[in-house]
Order: sequence, then C-alpha cells, then structure tokens
Amino acid sequence: MDPNKDLQESFLTGRVLLVDKPYQWTSFDAVNKIKSILRYRFGIKKIRIGHAGTLDPLATGLLIICTGKATKQIDQYQGLDKTYTGSFYLGQTTPSYDMETKPENQQSTGHITSDALHRAAAGFVGPQNQVPPLFSAKKIGGERAYTHARQGIQTKMNPIPIIIKSFEITRIHLPEVGFRVVCSKGTYIRALARDFGEKLGSGAYLGALRRTHIGYFSVSDAWKTDQLEEKLSNTRFK
Repeated sequence: MDPNKDLQESFLTGRVLLVDKPYQWTSFDAVNKIKSILRYRFGIKKIRIGHAGTLDPLATGLLIICTGKATKQIDQYQGLDKTYTGSFYLGQTTPSYDMETKPENQQSTGHITSDALHRAAAGFVGPQNQVPPLFSAKKIGGERAYTHARQGIQTKMNPIPIIIKSFEITRIHLPEVGFRVVCSKGTYIRALARDFGEKLGSGAYLGALRRTHIGYFSVSDAWKTDQLEEKLSNTRFK
C-alpha cells in the first residue's frame, strides 16, 4: 500500500483543514497555499478547495479549508457562530473602520469610564441590524463594495440581521480596549467597532482582530501556514 497515494486520495475524497491565517494574508492566499502544496507534493492538479468564512487581510486566526467532496460542507461551517478577540482604539475613526485607512476625526476619551465601557458592550448583546462596512467584500451591483470605496464612490449599504451572543471587555488601557465577541454569521467586527465608538460618543476603529473559534473548531488545533508543507508531507498527517 502506497501511503502517499492513500493521502492523495483522501484529499480528493474530502478533507477539512484548520489553518491559522497569518497577518496580511487574504483567505484566498491560504487556499492557494494548500493548492500549491497538493499540486507539487502530490501531483494533484485538479481539486476543489474552498474556505468557510472570509477573514480580512489585517485579521489573523482560524480559517476552515475544505477539499474535494468536503467542500459540500462549507455552508454548514459558515453558519456556525464565530468567536473573536482583539482591540478597539477609541477617540478616532477611520473610513474603513480598521487600520487599512488612516485615523481621523480626533475626539476626547476623557469622559469614558470602565463602567461606561462595560455598559456599552452589554447593550450590543442580542439580535440587531448591522450596516456592513463599505470597505468589505459585500457585492453591490456585481462588484465588491471595497472596489467602490477605494474609488471614493459613496454607496448605501443595507443593514443585515445579526446576533451578538457575547461581548466582553477584557482589557482597558485607553485609548485601547481589548474585547472578546461571540457572534452569528455575517457579523462585521469592524462595524461593531464603529457602532461601539458612536455609542460611547468618542468614535472608534478596529486595531487588531483574531478569530479563535468557529463553532466547535478552535484555532489552537489549526496549522500555521509555514507548517503546512511539512505536515502534509508527513504520511502520518491527520
């Protein structure tokens, strides 16, 4: 029995890989990395590969990547709750609601107390309608919204229903505030940063973001991208 052939067949039949996406990689970069490994390591030139839930380039953390027939499960995984940790910067805003664009609109944070931060966070827990960022992959007239945004075109974004299951303030060092959020599919943490800053009367933008869980999947069980080739080359890889 050829272990390489068995492993090759397993990817074609269907595998679910947990990847810890690096900073500044797109989700498609991670997918293409696996495609490249499978092509050059196993000679698999044609295989279906997809990911279950996009992460922005400036975010890190858990990405579920499916191969072969396992791609049929992508919608199921996309529907799972997501858990994020990160930080908001108060007292300024950015057009993209994160660090992709430059901070502007300097505002005071002198009125913000610990109690105010915790009360504001608690106020977001539950069902709501959230307006997605213009700098996002949402499609508008067949084009990604960020294409319009980078051209300076102002476009109306329709609100979408989401649920914030949990919103905890984990660290306070103004103007930076650490958080942990558990939320439904479709939630934009950048938009939550915008709304959080508006509620506090100070403005805010997303400083850092890491996805730690998708449903019962944890980033602690995920492979770093620089480990993937070594692990995939190991016939004992599971």
